[in-house]
Amino acid sequence: MEKIENYIGGELHKPLSGKYLDNYTPATGKVYSLLPDSDQKDVQKAVKAAKEAFPKWSSLSAEKRLGYLMAISLKIEEQLDELALAETKDNGKPLWLSKAVDIPRAASNFKFYATAMMHDKTDCFEMGDEALNYTLRKPIGIAGCISPWNLPLYLFTWKIAPALASGNCVVAKPSEVTPMTAYLLSKICIEVGLPKGVLNIVHGLGHKVGAAITEHPEIPVISFTGGTSTGQQIAKVAAPMFKKLSLELGGKNPNIIFADCDFDDALATTKRSSFANQGQICLCGSRIFVQRAIYKKFRDAFVAQTKKMVVGHPMDKKQNLERLYQKNTWKKYFPM
Repeated sequence: MEKIENYIGGELHKPLSGKYLDNYTPATGKVYSLLPDSDQKDVQKAVKAAKEAFPKWSSLSAEKRLGYLMAISLKIEEQLDELALAETKDNGKPLWLSKAVDIPRAASNFKFYATAMMHDKTDCFEMGDEALNYTLRKPIGIAGCISPWNLPLYLFTWKIAPALASGNCVVAKPSEVTPMTAYLLSKICIEVGLPKGVLNIVHGLGHKVGAAITEHPEIPVISFTGGTSTGQQIAKVAAPMFKKLSLELGGKNPNIIFADCDFDDALATTKRSSFANQGQICLCGSRIFVQRAIYKKFRDAFVAQTKKMVVGHPMDKKQNLERLYQKNTWKKYFPM
């Protein structure tokens, strides 16, 4: 059985504890790989590697950093099928969905932020005739990036790519529920020759690895996507340390349907926003408010549409909503 490894200092490493966790595929409930049960010692090793890499990486020109990130983007595109299959095994989403959205978007994340840094600018304001007021944008240091399981590589790269593009080094923790695509990203980084220590990926549990990243005094910026209660705990730890903090937490998004809406479009959009990716997306419409005049009509039509949906195996090519993606109209609902 394959054992996933941490990516630290440009190389793959076993967890220092020697312990592993079972990695289940939810479609069958079976263990198909093992992931490191890392802890504070592994995080410290990753921080050390990032600190050593930071001076050289932060002083590279934006153009040279772009070269590395574009190489990673191209490799993700080349390995689309392997990455999509790994994601499907990890979190049970339909294979076609991983191929259509998640993996292509991960490649786009690296491409977008790499090229954006080539066009970075700063405003300058005149202070009368005496001075000019301007802002210098410099790398902060090490970014701690903690990502969720619902869009494993998509959201993981959304945190990593801008941090690397702007000259920071990264210590990242993917969800312990969906570690495989992050592991494959480690191998891609080795393939393209990303300088050692620039990106470090430490696998493990939140209360061990995530907490160690959050608490580490040499990680001045934290980006976390996940549950609200975990976000509250991170904020409590980070605030007294004056860390820069980005939290994307849980919510209850409403769909609001007015009587003068395009009924068919509102119905189709509500169906997609409620059930796409099993409803496990940050923009999921988990509540529906319908104006009284069309309430019964909409309710009955929505229930009828929902009853037609079936739960199926993620490898089934006839899974619900596939036709939407085949026609490329998915871009309207999942903008790139």
